[in-house]
Amino acid sequence: MAIRLKQAGIQDFVIFERASDLGGTWRDNTYPGCQCDVESNLYSYSFSPSPTWSRTYAPQAEIWDYLRACAEKFELGKHIRYEHEVQSATWDDAAARWRIETSKGPFSAGVLVAAVGPLSEPSLPAIPGLDEFPGPHFHSANWDHGVDLTGKRVAVVGTGASAIQLIPRIQPQVTQLHLFQRTPPWVLPHRDRPVRGLARALYRAVPGWQRLVRSSVYWSRELFVIPFMKPSPNSVPERLARGHLEKQVADPELRARLTPRYAIGCKRILISNDYYPAIQKPNVELVTDDIREVRGRSIVTEDGVEREVDVIILATGFRITEMPFARRVTGREGRGLANEWAGSPSAYRGTAVAGFPNFFLLLGPNTGLGHTSVLVMVEAQLRYVMGCLAHLERSGMAAIEVRREAQDAFNAGVQSRLRDTVWNAGGCRSWYLDPTGKNTTIWPGMTWPYVRQLRRFDPPAYDLSRRPA
Repeated sequence: MAIRLKQAGIQDFVIFERASDLGGTWRDNTYPGCQCDVESNLYSYSFSPSPTWSRTYAPQAEIWDYLRACAEKFELGKHIRYEHEVQSATWDDAAARWRIETSKGPFSAGVLVAAVGPLSEPSLPAIPGLDEFPGPHFHSANWDHGVDLTGKRVAVVGTGASAIQLIPRIQPQVTQLHLFQRTPPWVLPHRDRPVRGLARALYRAVPGWQRLVRSSVYWSRELFVIPFMKPSPNSVPERLARGHLEKQVADPELRARLTPRYAIGCKRILISNDYYPAIQKPNVELVTDDIREVRGRSIVTEDGVEREVDVIILATGFRITEMPFARRVTGREGRGLANEWAGSPSAYRGTAVAGFPNFFLLLGPNTGLGHTSVLVMVEAQLRYVMGCLAHLERSGMAAIEVRREAQDAFNAGVQSRLRDTVWNAGGCRSWYLDPTGKNTTIWPGMTWPYVRQLRRFDPPAYDLSRRPA
C-alpha cells in the first residue's frame, strides 16, 4: 500500500508497526522448517520480482529478506513508525478525521487502512492446566529458540500447516515426540526444488522470462481450484492425496488414522514429502484421543492415558475469523467494528465497510484463498483503493463510505456462490467458518473474476460527504 501511495506521488502517510521490525508473519514464524506453500515467483509482488530465490518454494528467512529489501528499494523507512501499536482508531465525524491512539501517542489521519494480516494473532487452545505446566510451552508462531529440544520428550498439539513443517525437523532431535491430532489433514506431494544458478541468471538477464514463469504458475493454480467448486470424492486432488498417503504409509491401521473423513479442500490442503515418514519413526507416537488436561508434567487424554512430557509446542493456528483488531476500530455514531460484525465479518469486496468512512481493509473478509497466492488479491485491492482515493480527491469531498445495500448485495452473492463448494459443503469444521457457521474467509473460486471486479473503482456503490465548515 505504501509503495502504491509513493508511486502516485503521495508522501503524507505513516505505517504503524507494533513490532521493532517489519515482516509480519514472515518475521514472527521462525519455527524449524517454516516455508511458503506457494511458489516464490507468485508469492511476491508483480511489480518487484526477485531473481534470487534459492528454491521454488521460498523458506521463511528469504521471504523476510525480500520484504525488507522491498522496503529499502522503495524508500519506505522514513514512513514506518516501529513499536507503535495501534490501541484504538475512532472516526471523528465533525472533523472528518480518524483519531488514532498508539502506544507512542496520538495521531490523526484522513484515511485509515487496516493491513493487519489474518495470520497475526495465534490461537491458543483452552486446555485445563496448560498455564501451570512447569516446562517450556509455546505457540509455533512464538518459537522459543532458547529451548534445546535435544533428548527431550516433546508434545506437538495440532496437525496443520506449521506442524507438518516443523515435525520432520525436530523429530531427529527428540527422545520422544507425541503428536496430538484432532483431525487428519489431506497432504499432497511437495514439488519444491532448488533454483539453479542458470535460472537465476536468466531471471536477471531476461525479466520477461520470470514474468512468464509467474503467469504460468498463476494459471495452473487457477485450474487447480476447479474441483473444489463442486466437491467430489473422486476428484483429481483427492486421488493424488490418497495415492501419496498409500505410497508413504504401508501400515493399514496407521493409514486409516491419517485418512481424513471430509472432502479435500474443506480444510487447508498441506504439502509435504517428509511428514508421513517422520511420524512413522520409532520415537514418534500419533495420538488421536482428545486432550483432557495438562496435569503437572503430563498430558492426559480422554481415554485416561497420561504421557509425561518436557516441552509442549502448540501448532494450533491463528484467530482468523475473529479479527481481534476489530475491537479497536470505531466508526460513525460510536459503532465498534467488532460489534458491527457480531462475530461474522463482512465487507464490500473484502475492502470497505458501511458505517466506517475513509476506512479500507486489505485481506478483509472473503479474500482468503485455498489454492493460490493471496498477493493476487492484495494487489487487486491496492489498485481499487488507489482508485477510490483518486475519486475522493477529484470530488473535493472529505469522506467516502460504501453504501450498506451495496455491501449486503455483494456478500449475498459471495455466500450464494460458496454454498455448494467444498469450503462450505465439504463435511468438516474449518477455520474458514466463523462462530456463526458462515464462511467469511474464502473467496468462492478463481481469483481472476475478483481481479477484474476491482480493476476500476465503482463510484455508485459509495456515498460522499462534504468537508465540514
